[in-house]
Amino acid sequence: MLGKTVGGRYQILTQLGGGGFSTTFIAQDTQRPGNPQCVVKHFKPLSNDEYTLREAKRLFHLEAATLERLGTHNQIPQLLAHFSENQEFYLVQELIVGHDLSQELPPVTDPLPETEVIKLLKEILEVLSFVHQQNVIHRDIKPANIRRRKSDGKIVLIDFGAVKQISAQRTNVQGETNLTVAIGTPGYMPSEQANQVPKLSSDIYAVGIIGIQALTGINFPNFGSQGLPRHPNTGEIDWRNQAPVSPKLANIIDKMVRYDFRQRYQSADEALQAIQRLSPKPLPWKTLIGVGIIALIIPLSLLIFQAIAPKDNFLNYENSSKGIKLRYPQNWQRQDIENVFTQELVTFLSPKENDADKFTEKLTVNVGDFAGTLDESKDLFIKEIKNTLTDANVISTTTATMANKQAYQLVYTGKNGDVSVKNLQIWTLKNDKAYVITYTANVEDYDKFLPIAEKMIQSLEIE
Repeated sequence: MLGKTVGGRYQILTQLGGGGFSTTFIAQDTQRPGNPQCVVKHFKPLSNDEYTLREAKRLFHLEAATLERLGTHNQIPQLLAHFSENQEFYLVQELIVGHDLSQELPPVTDPLPETEVIKLLKEILEVLSFVHQQNVIHRDIKPANIRRRKSDGKIVLIDFGAVKQISAQRTNVQGETNLTVAIGTPGYMPSEQANQVPKLSSDIYAVGIIGIQALTGINFPNFGSQGLPRHPNTGEIDWRNQAPVSPKLANIIDKMVRYDFRQRYQSADEALQAIQRLSPKPLPWKTLIGVGIIALIIPLSLLIFQAIAPKDNFLNYENSSKGIKLRYPQNWQRQDIENVFTQELVTFLSPKENDADKFTEKLTVNVGDFAGTLDESKDLFIKEIKNTLTDANVISTTTATMANKQAYQLVYTGKNGDVSVKNLQIWTLKNDKAYVITYTANVEDYDKFLPIAEKMIQSLEIE
């Protein structure tokens, strides 16, 4: 095929891949300016008898129409042409320059952290949701069929399995057709698909397998012949003990890969909604406002000692992954959180004076995604405060400086249960990230601890 021109214009340059169903080539379009490259997929029916060829042609045009419709999505290759020559069939699609997902997953890489896996599953499901909305089953979701586009870093779904029926089906004289083999890839293909009855949830199974592979490093294609690791009691895939994973994400993935397709998410949109609840919130401070706010009465003399404490009485906090540093009093309790859902990194609690104290002042640091402007963030902060805090009242909104960058500062009060609280929240933006520090105290004790909170805020450094 190399060097051959098909369709009167597509000159074959190199072979990309091939299997039992089709062969894929990179070609150049000789009838367009600059001879741009494209992908040509060559399908050869299993049999050339009249009945099989007629059914193959029908399927070919049907699936080409489907690919034409799917190609309207920016993350699915556009169909450029389809034609038949010498009783063989050709699809011409947009060439996606980039690399496939197998280059980002074990065994090529180390297992991925949970935050990256959540992001990856979300990326895949967002595109797959469009596919399922068209009532189309991909049938061959696997890392090799998911491309990471070089131009913008987005994932692109390629190589829809339904088209492969053109080569895999056989028709008898009565016009009845059957597939000679199941369409899909062992390891990523659930039982109902192996029995040639795929469902939308069959694609969900494959996405869940990719999630397990990313978290654990298990190489699922290797289990195609020997079977997946199964729990002896439930019969479900046994993987949790091979990766550090939160129960919430593990439960979602477990539902994605249930053996019984009726127990899975029934569409990509359902699975996407579940994953989105785990994704880092665009406003990481939203949950912070609603968390339990605690305060502790400390004698004024202790406050004065803390506020004027020499430098040696402060300790360093550093989070290299988020690029931040600050100093905090050595007699304040530090709680490292790094919550993937709320984007809280660390909380510092003032010392408890005696057993009668019921509340503790605290200062919490959040770092989360935010792609807007500082002014836009101010409006969203105020809106969230009013929506989530009982009896919320914004006392002041002022510009400020934090980590040598322009910032906004809010002072507001509200109710947390029966406790009246007062908060100082200050934040700045850098590289689509919001850096937020919130000081919270009982209204009556807010001023006592404000100097030490301000000292901690002033010590913040952002790399």
